[in-house]
Amino acid sequence: MRGYYFITDASLSAAGALEDVKRAVEAGVRLVQYRNKTASTRELVAGAQQVREICARAGVHFIVNDRLDVAMVVEADGIHIGRDDMPFPDARRLLGERKIIGLTVNSVEEALAAQEMGADYIAVAPIFPTSTKSDAGPACGVETLRSIRRICRPQLRIAAIGGIDLSNVRSVIEAGADMVCAISAVVSKPDVAGEIARFQREFGL
Repeated sequence: MRGYYFITDASLSAAGALEDVKRAVEAGVRLVQYRNKTASTRELVAGAQQVREICARAGVHFIVNDRLDVAMVVEADGIHIGRDDMPFPDARRLLGERKIIGLTVNSVEEALAAQEMGADYIAVAPIFPTSTKSDAGPACGVETLRSIRRICRPQLRIAAIGGIDLSNVRSVIEAGADMVCAISAVVSKPDVAGEIARFQREFGL
């Protein structure tokens, strides 16, 4: 879990989510999250299955956002859950120990709680103000990220999300992020793979 963490967003995409995923894996992304807040359950399952097939062929970990039922149906590698989603212990019980579970956090206290519960990674969000996710909450800033990295175990992987672009990604990496996600800075551009490659180079990948 290092480098650019790809999360789909069909509402911002110029080419469509599936095409974006193909370009992302071509650019060397190792973790893909399927996120679609407007689709029906039937559409979510169909879309997730297609993304899973792309990821499986490339040997890339595939995560479903929020929807445990969808993740289980398509046999995803794991799930990402936010503050208002299914409680972590229930998700772990249903998914089992081998699946990846990521948690969104916004403070040192939430990060420590996620670590103690056994999260495989945490997403510190939003780092900067963002318009991509309307319910993202207040920006926690680079210093909160730095404090989380300092106090959490090195084995806990940290993703940074929210308002990140090429102008500020270096500060986020220096603060301790193992992964970054910059949705609007990538999927709204005509060359998705090229934009991801620019972020990957910031990690030396």
